This record gives sequence, C-alpha cells and structure tokens, in this order.
Amino acid sequence: MNMILAADRNWGIGKDNHLLVHLPGDLRFFKKMTEGGVVIVGRKTLESFPGGKPLPNREHIVITGNPSCIEPFAAQCTAAGSPEEALTLASYKDDERCFVIGGAMVYRQMLQYCDTVYVTKIDEEFPADSYFENLDRNEKFFVECESPAREENGVSYRFVKYKRKAKEKNYVEK
Repeated sequence: MNMILAADRNWGIGKDNHLLVHLPGDLRFFKKMTEGGVVIVGRKTLESFPGGKPLPNREHIVITGNPSCIEPFAAQCTAAGSPEEALTLASYKDDERCFVIGGAMVYRQMLQYCDTVYVTKIDEEFPADSYFENLDRNEKFFVECESPAREENGVSYRFVKYKRKAKEKNYVEK
C-alpha cells in the first residue's frame, strides 16, 4: 500500500484542516498518482476537499465513526469504522493503486501498513498544527529516489519516494 503527502521542513502537513501552501505541480502529481485508484482518507480530510465532496475518479474508503456523514456520496465512498476495516476493504483492490491520503491521524494509524511513501518535500517552514513522522529519522524507511528541486509561487520543493526496508530474514543453519 502507498501513502502520499506534502510536508514542510518540519514535517508539517497542514493547518486548520488545509494544506500549508498551494503548489499546482504538487496537486498535478497527486492527481496523476491517485486518479483511477482507491484512496483511504479520514472524514475531516474528506470535508476539506473542494465543496466537501470526494475527489473525482477515485474510490474513497473513509475512516469515520459516523458512517452517515458519507451517505450523500455512497456511489464514491465506503465507510470504514477503523483502520483495520479500511485495510480489509482495501485488500480487495489493486495494492499499487491504493493510497492513504490523510489526515494526520490516518497517516499515523496506517504508516505501519505502507511500503511506499511519496512525499512532496517543501524546502520552507510554515505554521502548522498537524505533522507527519520524519521519515529521514525512521530506520524502517530509505529514500529510493528524489526529483530535482523545482519552484512555484516562490516555494522550492521536490518529490521524494521512500521505501520500507526489506524485513530481515532469519535463516536457521542446519
């Protein structure tokens, strides 16, 4: 399973349920990666989308304790009462096309199940009230590849792909 997010230098990812900065190139990358697939999202993040509606051309698994909140979007959304239920629902999908897309609590709960994390690393600091774990300090992940820096709206950023390290195999000598 995959995860995708944008984070500033301090691994801040949002403030007041909004993105820290508007970067059209990051939004295009997000769309390219997630369109046509399945996204796992928390209810508050779903409500932060334009018009409070699901993103087009994606199937949504919404982690929420209140399934009635997604009833108007039943054709595009399935409610999951827990991260474990979201995993069960996602297990019937193409793992390569399944992305955890936030918010902060959902990221924390689902990171252990993700092998690939796509991070748009923003080379600035912004006021934030939600954060992602610093993967550069997480011994379970490594940088597989990184794009050259680009700039939009006076903000420099790059795309970084983190992969989970292979689990060590314990061999028994005979």
